[in-house]
Amino acid sequence: MSDYFGKEVPKLGFGLMRLPKKGLHTDIEQVKHMVDLFMETGFTYFDTAYVYLGSEAAIKKALVDRYPRETYTLATKLNAMLAPSEKSAKNQFYTSLERTGAQFFDYYLLHALMKNNYAKYDKFHLWDFAEEQKSKGLIKHLGFSFHAGPKLLDQILKEHPDVDFVQLQINYADWENPSVTARANYEVAREHGKSIVVMEPVKGGNLADPPEDIKKLFKEYRPDMSYASWAIRFVASLDGIITVLSGMSNTEQMEDNLSYMKAFQPLNEEEQKIIQKAQRILGKSSTIPCTACHYCTEGCPQNIPIPEIFLAMNKQLGNGQMAEAVSDYQKVTDSVGKASDCINCKQCERACPQHIEITDCLGKCAETLEKEGKD
Repeated sequence: MSDYFGKEVPKLGFGLMRLPKKGLHTDIEQVKHMVDLFMETGFTYFDTAYVYLGSEAAIKKALVDRYPRETYTLATKLNAMLAPSEKSAKNQFYTSLERTGAQFFDYYLLHALMKNNYAKYDKFHLWDFAEEQKSKGLIKHLGFSFHAGPKLLDQILKEHPDVDFVQLQINYADWENPSVTARANYEVAREHGKSIVVMEPVKGGNLADPPEDIKKLFKEYRPDMSYASWAIRFVASLDGIITVLSGMSNTEQMEDNLSYMKAFQPLNEEEQKIIQKAQRILGKSSTIPCTACHYCTEGCPQNIPIPEIFLAMNKQLGNGQMAEAVSDYQKVTDSVGKASDCINCKQCERACPQHIEITDCLGKCAETLEKEGKD
């Protein structure tokens, strides 16, 4: 897909959800350096959202205030889940314009549609509102990001056939995952003729540090390539992809991604077979499929750091590292809620794009990591 200037969008996009921190605040100077590296290498696509804390303001300082408007493409999103009224939902658009200073958005998305919220976008007339902004030239390409199954995706695309693109979670680990249905969603989008922006290609960083059997598989074939490179090249090799978003959190991740994406080569036949072997290995994995998006922690009444707890638990589940898991668990719950503090309100499960049974998983984390920590 070309952007509105008629140029092809490079296959790597800068996801701005997990920007580097300096203390409690975004490390703006490091973000500026990362933006410069990204732009100098020929990449142009930046992805933020109204709900990414501090992200829109950071990209104004690091990108919008420093580069001519025609040299980059900027995407952001409107999240109806957080809006108590139609007016407040629509105001997110104007707030995003003000925060970013971008004048218009190259790509604008209705954010994180799934079974329990998609009707709210109709109720608040947000499709019509976004189309109105597009007619004014304030939106160049309109789409939505999606976290449900192919049946609902097909329904939404039939009801809103004029959308330009869809943003989907696709990675080699979730290709046949029944709770994510990456392959089926991809196929539905393509059947409707929609181009795709890929999110979570490295599954929240999990595929940058896969199980040992997969590490061995990749290193035997290409010892010079990072584990993350396999994940990003897998999705970038699919047909109909606009760009692949990588949520880069530091300069090292940026440099690694640029090293193999600046002259992108699709996976060859042998590499495809290796990915298929990795998928079979992951089919036996018992790890919790959390991507650390933190949607679950918004409004948690017990202030439980759910993604960090799951990351600790996965050290035991994925690699048998019980001591490391317990140590990490104690660190991340030192001054906040523990897994055992969960009151089963399930607000986290309603917000989870991965459809994880979070309360059950927290119970298992409490039983395993708190017990081990006392022994």
